[in-house]
Amino acid sequence: MSPPDVIGFARLALPEHVALRAGDRAWTYRELAFRARRLALRLHESGIRRGDRVAILSQNDVAHFDLLIAAPIAGVIAVPLNTRLPAAELALQVAQVAPALLIVDAACEANAAVLGVPMVRLADYERWLAEPTAAALPAAPPPDPDDIHMILFTGGSTGTAKGACLPYRQTLGNADDTAQVWALRPGDVAIQATPCFHAAANVVSLPLLRVGGTVVLMARFEPAEYLRQTLRHRATILFMVPTMFAALADEPGFATADLSAVRMALSGGAPCPPALCERYLRRGIRFRCGFGMTEAGVNCFLGSDPAVDNPQAVGLPMPRMQVDVRRSDGRSTDDGEVGELCLGGPQVCAGYWGKHDAAAAFRDGWLHTGDLARRDAAGRITICGRLKDMYISGGENIYPSETEAAVLESPEIAEACVFGWPDARWGEVGIAFVVRNPGLPYDEAQLRTALRQRLAGYKIPAAFVVVPALPRSAVGKVLKSEVREQYRAMLGSDQPLGHVA
Repeated sequence: MSPPDVIGFARLALPEHVALRAGDRAWTYRELAFRARRLALRLHESGIRRGDRVAILSQNDVAHFDLLIAAPIAGVIAVPLNTRLPAAELALQVAQVAPALLIVDAACEANAAVLGVPMVRLADYERWLAEPTAAALPAAPPPDPDDIHMILFTGGSTGTAKGACLPYRQTLGNADDTAQVWALRPGDVAIQATPCFHAAANVVSLPLLRVGGTVVLMARFEPAEYLRQTLRHRATILFMVPTMFAALADEPGFATADLSAVRMALSGGAPCPPALCERYLRRGIRFRCGFGMTEAGVNCFLGSDPAVDNPQAVGLPMPRMQVDVRRSDGRSTDDGEVGELCLGGPQVCAGYWGKHDAAAAFRDGWLHTGDLARRDAAGRITICGRLKDMYISGGENIYPSETEAAVLESPEIAEACVFGWPDARWGEVGIAFVVRNPGLPYDEAQLRTALRQRLAGYKIPAAFVVVPALPRSAVGKVLKSEVREQYRAMLGSDQPLGHVA
């Protein structure tokens, strides 16, 4: 791989093509390259050197992409921080990475003020970027493909967030592979409303920038505005998490909007219910549902279409992604057998920043994901849930994702979360938290009858709890730990409501 250049092809081949839009502003590839060079100069004049971390705490803004593109020029490491975290949690992450500078927007200034890091306020950013600088950066060797491009903190839904070290071989290699297998081209337009502080920018925006496409940046997701931007810019690619796709489909005007330019809908973060896919299929839009991890890609598989495949299917691995499914003793499973998904190859990150013990996740050159999966004879992968979420009822292994997929086949259910709960008779039983589809009748007895046609009796949850919404992380993943706490609070103990039907 040549020295890292985030937008090298487009910068040279399509310098006047619009790369990024935000509100009424637009930047060409030439302008983005100029801004990145200016940022690298400003960082150097501020005393920031190769290997230093530069953090950004902001809603989606061009500054995120300035930093992403400037990182290899300045030799710094970009660190996006979660704008939704309270000051105490931000302080823990900042303590881990010790950034030399923090770019912060107005909404986050109060939290940033207590972090003890030199700041550039986004309100002053354009003026700061335009200030006179030295004529050139000092000569320095270009970053190596194994040098760290970004530190992205994991979602933290299972404990303290860890900073995954993403080298250039991962960020740019995965972007190029994604662009190839999804056939991205300069005419493609994507609306990014998912937050830049997580891996969302790496899913579609970075691959698009690699090939000369256009990214339309929204500061935050709002379904009516998303639909308006989609129509205004003739978006060809939609990328969101399922809850966002559902909100868009519920938006007045969606059913009649001219979506003829859209050629692909990409869903991630959680399984996409078949009923939701069918709503888009009626508008002529097919889904591609994939699987990704901050530590590996982030796009790990080519994706599948829930309208024709199991909602948990994610398809074949990306080029250069090595995949194995292993038993607890480390041996590979047979086709169709459930085991732990293990990933290897150049798209796996370089471990975690700081003192985090990575031994549990990174062993013998493989990332042990903690996800359960099975592989068919053609090498296609289906995700069966999290290893820690599997429970045993009456001696039978039960994978909550299988039960959730079956529950979601019922049109009256919009969302579902299934988890194991202690039971004196069976050891554990399943509990299902469900969110109803508005306007459709809900009858638990009829739901159970339908499930008996899809699942073995022992897989049917012992109790169904109807809730208005499920707690989710910023990237759309259900926070099962919070759901469990809700259930514990309802019962006042660790005893289930009933037994398996």
